[in-house]
Order: sequence, then C-alpha cells, then structure tokens
Amino acid sequence: MSGVTIYVPRDTAAVAVGADAVAAALAAQCAARGQTVTLVRNGSRGLLWLEPLVEVATPEGRVAYGPVTADDVAGLLDAGLLQGGDHPLRQGLTGQIPYLARQQRLTFARMGVTDPLSLADYEAHEGWAGLRRAAGMAGAAVVQEVLDSGLRGRGGAAFPTGIKWKTVAQASAAQKYIVCNADEGDSGTFSDRMVMEGDPYMLIEGMAIAGLAVGATQGYVYIRSEYPLAVAVMREAIARATAAGWLGADVAGSGRAFTLEVRKAAGAYVCGEETAMLESIEGKRGLVRFKPPLPALAGLFGQPTVINNVISLASVPLILARGAAFYKDFGMGRSRGTLPFQLAGNIQRGGLVEAAFGLTLRELLYDFGGGSASGRPIKAVQVGGPLGTYVPESDWDVPLDYEAYAAKGAVLGHGGIVVHDDTADMAALARYAMEFCVIESCGKCTPCRIGSTRGVEVIDRITRATDDATRAEQTVLLRDLCDTMVHGSLCAMGGMTPYPVLSALNHYPQDFAKE
Repeated sequence: MSGVTIYVPRDTAAVAVGADAVAAALAAQCAARGQTVTLVRNGSRGLLWLEPLVEVATPEGRVAYGPVTADDVAGLLDAGLLQGGDHPLRQGLTGQIPYLARQQRLTFARMGVTDPLSLADYEAHEGWAGLRRAAGMAGAAVVQEVLDSGLRGRGGAAFPTGIKWKTVAQASAAQKYIVCNADEGDSGTFSDRMVMEGDPYMLIEGMAIAGLAVGATQGYVYIRSEYPLAVAVMREAIARATAAGWLGADVAGSGRAFTLEVRKAAGAYVCGEETAMLESIEGKRGLVRFKPPLPALAGLFGQPTVINNVISLASVPLILARGAAFYKDFGMGRSRGTLPFQLAGNIQRGGLVEAAFGLTLRELLYDFGGGSASGRPIKAVQVGGPLGTYVPESDWDVPLDYEAYAAKGAVLGHGGIVVHDDTADMAALARYAMEFCVIESCGKCTPCRIGSTRGVEVIDRITRATDDATRAEQTVLLRDLCDTMVHGSLCAMGGMTPYPVLSALNHYPQDFAKE
C-alpha cells in the first residue's frame, strides 16, 4: 500500500482531545508496518463530538473515523483503515455524514478539506478567484458588489458591510486601514478560530479585497491572546501569501499595495469592542472611545478604518468570485447569506453548523445537536454570547434571522449557542452575567462599572428574600437598574449585560423565588 493520504486535524479543539497523539501513532504504526502514507494536518470539519476525526482518501471519496484515540490506531490499521475498511469508529463517507450533508457551507466550504497552509490547495479550491477579480475592478465597483450581496457584519451588530466600506472609500486621507476583529471572546464561539487555523488564506484574501476596495494599504488582524495556534498559523500564512505576491507592493498584479500583520490581543473581553480594540492596537489600555467620530472616519491612529469581524471578511472572497446575486440567494428578508452557528454547552453533538438564515433554533438543537448531552430536557438556550438573551422553548421556532430575533428582544450576535438543561439555575446564570460585567468592564462609564456591581447585590437580595414583598420590591429595582444600563452605557458591554438578566427574569421567574 502506498500513496494513501490520511487527514488528522491540527485544529485546537482536535488537539485538545488528542489529535497530535493520534497523528504520531499513525505515523509510527504505518512506518513499522512498511506502509507509506501522506499525513496531512487539516482543519477541523467542525463535527466536534467526533474529534479527533481521522479521514482517509479512497477511490470513493474520503472516509471518516471518529472519535479516534492513539490506542485505536493499531486496530484501525488491522481493520483496513487505509482502504476505508469497516470498523466501529467508521462514520462512512465524510460528505455524507448527516450533520455535514444538511449544511450549506459557503464560507466553510474548504474547512477540513485542505491543508490550511498550502497555497496550492487553496488555489485549487477557488482560492484567490475573488481577489483576482477585485484586482481588475475599480474600488467603487468592489464596494458595490459587497453592498449588493446584502452582507452584514457577522460580529454581532449586523451593520451592512458595504455601507461601512463605502464610508471609508469616500473619506479623504493619505492613509487608511483595514482591521479584522478576531478577539473572539464570546462563550461558546469558535468559528473565527476555525477560520484562522483551518483556512487562513480566506481571511487574508477578504482583507486584501477590502484594502483594494477602499484604498487602504495596511491591515491588522487582532487575535485574542488565548489563541496561540491561530496567531502562529496566521503569521505563517501572511508570510507565504506575501512571498507569493498576494500581499505586498503589487497585490495580485493590481499595481496597488496592501500589507498585513498580526496583533496579539490584550486578554480583555472589552477589547472585542471595536474602539477599545483600536486603543489596544495603538499600544494603549483597552478603553472604549466616545462616538462620534466613527472609526470609519477617524479610527486607527485617527485615520479612516474598516473594522470587520473574521466571518464578515471571510465571506467576501466568495461574493467577489461568484457574484453578489449568488450570495444573496441564500437567507431571508434582510438577513442574506449564511451564518456559522456554533453549538456548545449541554448538547450531544456540539460543533459548527453553517446554514442560511431562516432555520430555527429547534432544528439546530435537535436535527443537528441531537438534544442535550445529559439526556435531560433542554430548559434554556443562550443565543449570541454572554451578553445574549436566554431563549425559552416558546421561541425555538422563530426563524434565525436578525429582524425576527430583534422583534423578540433577542440577538443572533456571532452565532454562538450555549445549551442548558432543566437543572440550570437561571437566577444564578443571571447573577453570573452581572458578575462577568463587573470583571470585564473597562470602567469608563458609570452605568456599566457601578451598575453591574449593584446588579450582583440586587440579584442576591432577590434570591435570599424570605417574603414576596421584599422580592417584588427588589425585582422592580433590578429592572430599573437594567434600564439604566441599557440606555446609559457607552458600549454594548454595559448596554447588553441586562439582556441575559431580564430574559432569565421574564421567562424563568420561578428560579428567582426559591423557598
């Protein structure tokens, strides 16, 4: 047997459960048996409950096995792993695994398919097609393509990406910047990390297109310090893309320059807020700036700056490669394209699900997630990160769409979904939301800094109350405090902390009245 290619993910999630040991065992066992193989360390497919997921290339396609441990390797090889042989861990053809087959992978089409750092692999799978097209277009035409696609910011605010680009493009300045916000700090989210570790050239291509579109010549990727592998992969990918002419003085033969570098984040959750991030990149403490001026007009170092999330920028190459109409064909209403939903928490099949806007939370929880990992009924689902609302079962059939969720007082945010079963104490989770704000607030504004501290105290008084009158009085006070935080905070840190608190209070009042 020779020439067989085996794929073992190098993704952080896979490595955390033993992927490196599996790869080492495969290399050692195959060498000992005289079996010549090519071992590729690919990105994760996002089927995290099956990690480490080992794939082998066969004439019928790639066959998946998982979750594989180093101790399983000998038995797998005995069972004919290299020929796609039968084994209890065999999942069948990777593309036919129902969890994957039901998705609509646009941004994540290459994820797990290619060697993340191989320029040849990337180019063979439609890589650089969007940048090549953009290189031959006027900047305004590129901006218009993004506008026409309906792409909105995937970082949480859902602001139309094309409008932000147009503002920067029309600003007059000697220097403009593109900044990618990769400070992915929301609980239960990992799509940004997967892009940077598993398909880094896609993000580089999206940023280069943005640079050509608005006339920016310098870009920064601000990556959270807790992602050392993402930092290392992005730095290597930028070096290789620069050497190949996709970045540098003459981007893709356009005659225009765009250079890119990584900035490691400061370890503060609030640095995920765009202006605090700019302060951090400039070498200052991560404090939120007052607006106006908007970063699009006076951003990094006071210059016009495009700030987009990883998934926003990673969506751009496909839009340029296939056209705005192709991308806009997915989704519903004003929510166009796809969103990578990230299933985490108490869920049987956690992982990444890329799908067009319009599916429901119930479909995600059961058709993809398979229900709770504990086997108990699901009680609450936090959608949109630690500042997102807890969505009760009565709203699980609402389409996952920006406007539909906003109408319910909820947010889709970055697509993070954290599941809790019926043992969850919603009062304790509401208290945690306030406590999280106490710890992570930059401290610049009073409603956030002081409001969150008082919020913890008021929730404690509610849960410790021994009579209904005291509980009712303190509940009114908590609602009033939340209203002050929502309307008086300088940024979303304080402005959205009341979302999980109020949703817990509204939908699970019994948890605040323990006798």
